[in-house]
Amino acid sequence: MTDTHLETRERTIDVGHREIFITEAGEGAPVVLLHGGGPGATGMSNYSRNLGPLAEHFRVIVPDMPGYGRSTKGVDRSDPFGDLALSVRELLDALGIPRAHLVGNSYCGAAALRLAMDRPDRVDRLVLMGPGGIGTTRALPTKGLNTLLDYYGGQGPTRDKLATFIREYLVSDGDAIPDELIDLRFQASIDPAVIADPPLRRPSGPAALRTLWRMDLTRDRRLASVAAPTLVVWGAEDKVNRPSGGQMLVDAMPDCDLYLAARAGHWVQWERAELFNSLATDFLTGARP
Repeated sequence: MTDTHLETRERTIDVGHREIFITEAGEGAPVVLLHGGGPGATGMSNYSRNLGPLAEHFRVIVPDMPGYGRSTKGVDRSDPFGDLALSVRELLDALGIPRAHLVGNSYCGAAALRLAMDRPDRVDRLVLMGPGGIGTTRALPTKGLNTLLDYYGGQGPTRDKLATFIREYLVSDGDAIPDELIDLRFQASIDPAVIADPPLRRPSGPAALRTLWRMDLTRDRRLASVAAPTLVVWGAEDKVNRPSGGQMLVDAMPDCDLYLAARAGHWVQWERAELFNSLATDFLTGARP
């Protein structure tokens, strides 16, 4: 859980047509932690084990991304990664930050990478954990990703469905996940505004194929031009996004290091927090793993 002695600052920022809720701690170079897209995700539920250690070295900003937590609901379904990347840029504008390090997990790992392609002048270094959008049109979705995308389908969201996703697919050791975390995320996932407009679900309709193609960032030629030094950290037992995506990024990007973490699934920053905090701190201060 979050260090109770850590001094944090919470506020809501007007960002374009949205409000984004953020938690901040620490001083120094700005680092923005972007959470994943699973049901009930929030910035602090994703990064409760990382904020304190990183705040010893940086000004750490942890937003609830659009569609999640205490931020405005709704994401552009035709281009979700682009929309989320725009929201991050607008957040930096609102905070008066010209350039920041981005740490992105899963869904918003893709958003961080998209921002580095759209506006390379705004991104210093990238740390990506099991990012989405990597080779997604080149193979069928994993069972973990299908479980995530089906959460709001069928009979709708239930605590059992969420517990299954988190304990069986999100992490390597499901027994390590406390019931309190499941309860917290379930309550966030059944917010009426979220149920009415889930931020992450399977693309459908006439434009679905175009959306899926746009969401595969390995098909974007700009990926080869991303100059931001990048560290990819992938859980060796990731059941949501295939670890082979890490090598795809190494092959495509000009300055990309890869760390494959043993005994970890899709949530490396939580399961292997001490390892992740050390890797991220060293990398963001200029060292190489």
